[in-house]
Amino acid sequence: MTASVLAQLAALKGLPTPALKRRWRDLFETEPPPYNRRFLESRLAYRIQELAYGGLKPETVDRLEALAEDLDGGGPAKRCARGSHRPIAGTRLIREWQAVEHCVTVRDDGYEYRGRPYKSLSAIARAITGTRWNGWVFFGLKNQRARS
Repeated sequence: MTASVLAQLAALKGLPTPALKRRWRDLFETEPPPYNRRFLESRLAYRIQELAYGGLKPETVDRLEALAEDLDGGGPAKRCARGSHRPIAGTRLIREWQAVEHCVTVRDDGYEYRGRPYKSLSAIARAITGTRWNGWVFFGLKNQRARS
C-alpha cells in the first residue's frame, strides 16, 4: 500500500461521524446508509483501496452473483427471509426458575407450555417470570452477548 492510502485509512478512525458521512458522499456519490460508525469506516476503507488499486475483476463479480443466485434464487423476499433456527417439533425445553422446573414443548406452529399454545418463547418467559425476556436467551438457545 502506498503511504497516501495508508494515511487515508488511518485517518478514518479519528474522523467524527459527520465527517465520515461527508467522506462517504465524496467516495460513493450517494447518501450514507443509516448504519453504525464501524460499518461506515470499514466500507470507506474498502472503497479507498478499491479506487486506489482497482476493484474485483468482472469475472469475480459474475461468479459471486451466480453463487448468490444459486443460494437464494435471486428473489428479494427470499434474501430477506430469516432461516428457521427453531428447534425441531417435539423438542422439550426445560428451564428452572426460582426453584421450579418449567417445561416447554416445541410444536410445528409454535410452543406449548402447561397445555396452552404460545406463538413465541418470549411470551412463555414472560408468563413464567412476569417480566420481559428474550425467550431464546431465557431458555438458553442464544447467548445474551452473541449476535446472530
